[in-house]
Amino acid sequence: MLSLAIVLLLVAGIGVYLASNEARFIYFPAREYDAVPENYGLRAETLDISAAEGASLKGWWIRNRGREVLLYFHGNGGNISHRLERAKLLTDALGLDLFLVDYRGYGHSGGSPSEKGLYADGAAIYQAARERGFSPEKIVLFGESLGCAVAIETALSHPCRAVILEAPFLSVPAMAKAIYPFLPRFLVRTRFDNGSKVPRLTMPKLIAVAERDDVVPPKQGLRLYELAAPPKELYIIRGATHNDTYIVGGEDYLAAWKQFLEKRESLDSRP
Repeated sequence: MLSLAIVLLLVAGIGVYLASNEARFIYFPAREYDAVPENYGLRAETLDISAAEGASLKGWWIRNRGREVLLYFHGNGGNISHRLERAKLLTDALGLDLFLVDYRGYGHSGGSPSEKGLYADGAAIYQAARERGFSPEKIVLFGESLGCAVAIETALSHPCRAVILEAPFLSVPAMAKAIYPFLPRFLVRTRFDNGSKVPRLTMPKLIAVAERDDVVPPKQGLRLYELAAPPKELYIIRGATHNDTYIVGGEDYLAAWKQFLEKRESLDSRP
C-alpha cells in the first residue's frame, strides 16, 4: 500500500507540475532571426501590426502578383525566419502574396503567447490584410500545426476564400492525452479546440496530414477531416513527418495546393 501511495503522489506531483507550467509545453518561441526574406530572393515589406492588449506584431509582407494573399499562421516553435524556405516555394509556385507575421512572444513581436492572445493576433493579421486592399475573397488562411487553431478561429469570424490546415490536431487536451496519458484532463486549461470548431467552417478547406507525423498523431488530422463540413479535401503527404512536409512532399505537395486553389477559383468564377 505504501508503494502505491508513493506512486500516486508522484503521478499527482508530475500532473500538477505539468499543469502549472503548461505554456512551456505548448510554446517554443525563438527571438533571433536566422534569415530575412532577401536571403531567399524575396521582395518584402516590413509589417508592424497592433493587436489586442497592446501587443506589437512584427513580420513581412512578401510581395508577388498582388491579386491574392496567403496569411501564414506558423507552428509553435521558432519564428517566421524559419518559414522563409517554404514561403519562397509557395509564392513562386502559386503567385500569391504572403503575410508572414510572428505571434506575440515570438521573433521580434512583443508580449507573451497565450491561447487568447494568439486568437487576437490572427484577427489583427487578417485586419492588416484587409487594410492593405485584400478583399475577403482574395484571402487564404494557412495554418501549420498550432497555426491551424489560429486559422480556424480567424475563419470563424472573418470571411475568406479558403482555409488550408497542415498537420492539424483535435485539441490540446487530445494532444495531452496522447503524450501524457496519465495526466487528468481537467488540469489542462489551454483548449485550442479545433474539433469542435471545424464543423462550423463553411468555406472550402484543404486538410493535409503527414503520413508519418511524429508529433501530432495522424489519426487526429483524419478525424478533423471527418468532422469538417463540405466543401473539403484531404491530402495525405506520403512519407512525411511533422516538420518535413513540403520537403518530402516535393512537387506533389505544391501540386496539391495549386489544384485546390485553382479548383476553388474556377468554381468562384462561374456565372
